[in-house]
Formats: sequence, structure tokens, C-alpha cells
Amino acid sequence: MEIIISSNTEKPIYEQITAQIKAMIMSGELRTGDPIPSMRALARSIHVSVITVQRAYEDLQRDGFIETTVGRGSFVSARNKDFYQEEQQRRAEEHLQEAAEIARTSGISLEKLVELLRMFYEEP
Repeated sequence: MEIIISSNTEKPIYEQITAQIKAMIMSGELRTGDPIPSMRALARSIHVSVITVQRAYEDLQRDGFIETTVGRGSFVSARNKDFYQEEQQRRAEEHLQEAAEIARTSGISLEKLVELLRMFYEEP
């Protein structure tokens, strides 16, 4: 499992780790039941603090992406895909609500807003 940490972003390291592991799970690179590295092993391989990796793993566990068993380690959870899609839909809804409010108060028509959304959605 390869995690790449960027220092050219304002995103905290633990969030970078969390996002990359979620992406690996969603893409199928990591499958249900697959083990993920121990916190110490991952921290060592990407040269960060164990506490940073612990925070990422806690977030992944809270969000249902991994399950941790004392003495066995951490594994990809079976219920992760639905959690991820629900989380992403909620984030999209927040942004769409904000966009709708801006459009409504600025006199931008619904048709124009839909056109803009379609353009952004379809661009590579």
C-alpha cells in the first residue's frame, strides 16, 4: 500500500492518509477483509508520527472503512462503500445548497445553474 504525503497542501497529513486509503478501498485496490499496515509500520514507511497515523485510522474506523481487532490488526470493513457514498453525497449536497442560495440571491436562473453544474460535472 503506497501513501504519498504532500507538503504542498494545507490538508493535514492525517486527512491525506485517510483520503488515500478511502480512495484505495473505493477503487477496489483494497478489498473487504484485506489487512492494512499496522500504525507503526505505516508511520515508519511514510516518515510521520504514529499519532498522526492513529488519528487517520480512528477516522477510518469511525467512518466504517476499517475494523480493528486487538491482537489481529486492522482490516478493510465490509460496510465501507455505502458509508463513503453517503458521506460524499452529503458533502455534495452542502455545496449544492450553497450554490443554489448564491444563484437565487444573485438572480442566476435555475437553467443557468444546471448548465454550469453539467459543465463542471462533465469536464475531465
